[in-house]
Amino acid sequence: MQSAVGPNATSLPRNEVTAESTQPVAVTILLPAFNEEAALTPVVEEIRRVLSAQPISYEILVVDDASTDATATRATSLGVRLVRRAQQGGSGASRKTGVKAARGEIIVMLDADGTYDAADIPKLLEHFPAWDQVNGDRATEEGYWKVLRVPAKWMIRQLACLLAGRYIPDLNTGLKAFKREPMMRYLWVVPDGFSCVTSMTLAFMTNGHPVRWVRVNYRPRIGESKFRPVRDGTRYLVTVVRMITYFRPLRVFGPLALALLLGSGAKAWHDLEVVNSGLQESTIIMSVGALLVLILGLLADLIVAQKRLP
Repeated sequence: MQSAVGPNATSLPRNEVTAESTQPVAVTILLPAFNEEAALTPVVEEIRRVLSAQPISYEILVVDDASTDATATRATSLGVRLVRRAQQGGSGASRKTGVKAARGEIIVMLDADGTYDAADIPKLLEHFPAWDQVNGDRATEEGYWKVLRVPAKWMIRQLACLLAGRYIPDLNTGLKAFKREPMMRYLWVVPDGFSCVTSMTLAFMTNGHPVRWVRVNYRPRIGESKFRPVRDGTRYLVTVVRMITYFRPLRVFGPLALALLLGSGAKAWHDLEVVNSGLQESTIIMSVGALLVLILGLLADLIVAQKRLP
């Protein structure tokens, strides 16, 4: 058995690389954590029970987002690899730090609050290397503010499906496995807050990477939720529109231009046939606005296409 780091650490599974080792591994299990002292031990122990039976080398990487409890101390005692952020940056900031620090070619990311079942990790990994990203499709919604979260997430997900042009079973799942190399190219677009996982999904989907979903279990979290429905829901919606604008701008500007054009056509008919007043200035402005929005979308799409060139 390999020895763990920390005075109270237990022996690690044979296929888990020690925290002080610099050797590469096949898989990094990334756990972003902020004040998860109570949940960290059962989460790490569950991951080890599952992965000890898998024929892969792996590391468990905990990114402590400047916790005010004993999260960092608990991680050290468990013998996992620990990266501590000096200043709290948010869930997305921790994930970006973890992706950069990971040694594995494949990163499996899940929350450190016990909501996801480690038994589902092998179900995600079995789809590599054919797929670039595999996401957990949660069977239920177990979070706080459920009466607000469920309809809000459903509406935003429908918008994302419309803009992305593809059905998305679970847009903001926190359990996802992905290849590290392509994710490094899109970290610039990942925000620091809760909408980070949505950005990671849409970045892969809108840039031609094969992405799929696998049905997984979802449990009530251990400890207090850090989700704020109004603030985080608004950021979630903005993230969807921004991500599609970054990588598929015509899916945003095209419908907007069409709406303006149809509106100007309807108003022109009203001006000429109903009011008999001739074309109004507002009708002409709407028509010109539709043309300008379309041109802006075409230019944005051209810029995005050039950036995709090798």
